[in-house]
Amino acid sequence: MIWNSLLLALRAIRRNLLRSFLTILGIVIGVSAVITMVTLGNGATQAVKDQISSLGSNLLQVRPGQRLGPGAGAAGAPTFVEADVEAIATQIGGVRAVAPEVRSGVTVIHGARNWSTVVTGTTNDYFRIGNWRIASGRGFEPGEERAGAAVCVIGATVRRELFGAQDPLGQHVRIKQFSCQVVGLLASKGQGAMGSDQDDLVVLPLRTVQRRVTGSTRINTLLVSMNEGTDADSVKESLRLLLRERRKLGDNEDDNFNVLDTRQIADAMSGTTQVMTTLLGAVAAVSLLVGGIGIMNIMLVSVTERTREVGIRLAIGALEREVLLQFLIEAVVLAAFGGLAGLALAAVASAVLARLMQVPLLFDPTINLVSFAFSALIGVVFGYFPARRAARLDPIEALRHE
Repeated sequence: MIWNSLLLALRAIRRNLLRSFLTILGIVIGVSAVITMVTLGNGATQAVKDQISSLGSNLLQVRPGQRLGPGAGAAGAPTFVEADVEAIATQIGGVRAVAPEVRSGVTVIHGARNWSTVVTGTTNDYFRIGNWRIASGRGFEPGEERAGAAVCVIGATVRRELFGAQDPLGQHVRIKQFSCQVVGLLASKGQGAMGSDQDDLVVLPLRTVQRRVTGSTRINTLLVSMNEGTDADSVKESLRLLLRERRKLGDNEDDNFNVLDTRQIADAMSGTTQVMTTLLGAVAAVSLLVGGIGIMNIMLVSVTERTREVGIRLAIGALEREVLLQFLIEAVVLAAFGGLAGLALAAVASAVLARLMQVPLLFDPTINLVSFAFSALIGVVFGYFPARRAARLDPIEALRHE
């Protein structure tokens, strides 16, 4: 019986191909919109996680001031010194590496070219903590760090803007009033989590920047990398207590520094993108309901057009449930075709938009199966009323219908 009902449904759909296509258009758009929104949302979430992780693995950032952001209250708070770096590295368990960071905006010159960038004064541990890979050349020698030598490692953007296709190793760039030899080139990282260009930097030994760029021994940021599996909360508390002791803060005094865990940033931003993905998916799902209403409308028209056919079937002995099943299967088949077309359209749209948005394309079989099943369910829900109306026709009245 089901097979015969399926054949009758396919025959009815084939008789009115254009109308059938227009009927399922809402389902096609709804399914493709839901899948595309969720796929792109998942890709955006993964992109955020990747960009945050590119800042460093299990990273804590320690800065002067009581809070973060504009008006953070860092003015008047003492900065850090090199002895703080040594104390954190030796006195706190679970710490993999510690690197000081001093940053300053400068104009770097090579030949006839110049480029405004950021100079970072730090140590070799900076490359380990920040997951930087040196594509060519080397990092800093211990003697160069101690002496504050005029050597630097440059990012891919600085290399492109100053050297073009030339090999920068061994070349010299001018920073303020001194010349600096390029000893290393960093591998490209691309765009950062906040939209910044991570490759637009020049890294020098800490003492070189302090003596020749900033003119002070102040350290604005401490980067603390933790070992894998370490309890971040425990390390943060130990770090807080150590710095309070070193900065001679009393029991009643607030911290004059702040500790930021990059994993918390990643979780917060990922949570935000997931909420937005859910919201966009819900909005897109509304079009599925619109498509279901379209199916019900066309099925009611179909019942009216085929009243005489239904009357003949009932008159020669067809049961009400057989007529009900015929029209119900027809509605489900229409919705299922719309779901399949929506899956195909979503695959193409997701691939194109993911490339344009520069986010990973993450195929989620669950959302594809759920969307297809939901489209078929819509066929059942919105096809039931027209099917019941057809099944309850009076055979005599149906045969009289013109």
